[in-house]
Amino acid sequence: MKQKILITGGAGYIGSHTAVALVHAGFEPIILDNFCTSEKSAITGLSKIIGFTPIVIEGDCNDPQVIESVFTNHEIQGIIHFAAFKAVGESTKLPLKYYHNNIGSLVLLLQSMEKFGVKNLVFSSSCTVYGEPKILPATEDTPRQDAESPYGNTKKICEDILVDVTKSQKGNKIISLRYFNPIGAHPSSEIGELPIGVPANLVPFITQTAIGKRERLTIFGDDYDTLDGTCVRDYIHVMDLADAHVKALSYLAKQEDNFFDILNVGTGNGNTVLEVVKTFEKVSGQNLNYQIGPRRPGDVVKTWASTEKITRVLGWKPQFTLEDSLRDAWNWELKLAKR
Repeated sequence: MKQKILITGGAGYIGSHTAVALVHAGFEPIILDNFCTSEKSAITGLSKIIGFTPIVIEGDCNDPQVIESVFTNHEIQGIIHFAAFKAVGESTKLPLKYYHNNIGSLVLLLQSMEKFGVKNLVFSSSCTVYGEPKILPATEDTPRQDAESPYGNTKKICEDILVDVTKSQKGNKIISLRYFNPIGAHPSSEIGELPIGVPANLVPFITQTAIGKRERLTIFGDDYDTLDGTCVRDYIHVMDLADAHVKALSYLAKQEDNFFDILNVGTGNGNTVLEVVKTFEKVSGQNLNYQIGPRRPGDVVKTWASTEKITRVLGWKPQFTLEDSLRDAWNWELKLAKR
């Protein structure tokens, strides 16, 4: 019998791609999502890729009755917890919304895991906990910095909660995956990133500008201490990120109780914003309308991951290049234009 894996926020960008990877690895995803930041069309696309419609439960991860029902009606053997608000700007305006949702949902899940005897949890964390690393690449031992936003602080607090729960000897086995910058889409173009309103991330803003949804892209600053003056990030294909979750789950199954670890998930390479723009123009054949604007307050100048640990521990390596990621993102945008 296939192991049932609960994916909170499973209709979202990373969640839907991870559901695909889970099915291909022989797991059965159980998707829980309230669709407040995702669209039900993601389930349609996901179903086309995997060849069937997965179990989808519409509900809030902060609702005790919903969580109780999920664990009662399904023999859950592992959890991947994506369900969190992640808009940095909004979090500074609505901090209580972020603390309530991001921290409250994790606490409720951990309580339910204890009650129903579920041990394995993969937690969605972020490289934002590193802030502006003094030494690059950032390793898992790089000191965490004071958070620049309530969103970033929720990730730090959630990681601290996971450490404390592990120390309490409740039997949990937990991995926190610190993502760098997920981009791209499934190569089939059936699912991809669906930002609500104005995109907060670079690549969807690029593709929306190229397709004509946005007038132009603004690059915030070109006078930083980098190769071309623009900020540097580690951009990872969303399917590589999804694969890391599958390998993390399989790894947890082999561990003793009361296990906790942290792994970076990135490519190990940094690319400037201008490099991303030029690479997109190359793979898409589009001339992008962009302008240089003033620096944006709070932007980290450069960060990228050390992937030595995740490769050593999980045997995971990224399979997609930056070109692959941007090509898939563009094909997804083209597919959206035909709807």
